[in-house]
Amino acid sequence: MPATAETQEIEKKPATPRAVFILRFASTVVLWTVALLIAFSGFELAFWGLISAFGLISLWEFYGMLDQRGLRNFKVTAMICGVAMLCGSFYYFSHFGLANSYEFETAVLLLFLLTVITRQMFARLREDEPLQAMAYTLFGLLYVLWLFNFMTKILYVVPRSETGAIMGQFYCLYLIAITKFSDMGAYLTGSIIGRHPLIPHISPKKTWEGFFGAMGFSLLASLLLFKLMPGHLSCLVSRR
Repeated sequence: MPATAETQEIEKKPATPRAVFILRFASTVVLWTVALLIAFSGFELAFWGLISAFGLISLWEFYGMLDQRGLRNFKVTAMICGVAMLCGSFYYFSHFGLANSYEFETAVLLLFLLTVITRQMFARLREDEPLQAMAYTLFGLLYVLWLFNFMTKILYVVPRSETGAIMGQFYCLYLIAITKFSDMGAYLTGSIIGRHPLIPHISPKKTWEGFFGAMGFSLLASLLLFKLMPGHLSCLVSRR
């Protein structure tokens, strides 16, 4: 049965801000519930799996945005390299610690560079497309996944408890919460009372009011988290 013009118009109608807010709020509650359950369970493999899932989803979305703009990239190769990086980092840091982490990461990044160059040999690209494809692919690995992989470092940089359980997952949650509250404070403050542009040539909608709102919300969240979990965030206290 062919769709009428009215039906097509309804199908094309975008979701309302209220519906988007409810969806985002529900997904946030579910994700934080899962993250907190895993964190307090102390099961490091599950928490690493959560970190890896978020990192790989972010990387896939990055290459998806490039695809939408028609920018060539080797996303399948990059995803395989990303999985190798996450798995290798978890095994290395959990078994050998952070002492020689820079040598390990340098070797991994060089391997990825060679992998992307090798992948380029089988691509039928013309003119400057080969360099662009390699640049976009490597940029995604470095900007998204390599930086995101610092969560794995945070997981193991904190000394284990007396029973041998990891404690770094609470600092990972602390970092994420502060970042989210900063973003929320900037959005709420900027959208309500934002009047003075911060850096208009980079982001026209960012304001000084939003900046101070982000600082205030993140500071409030930091104090609240430390009050709720002083034992789990004890390394934040300066010892002299």
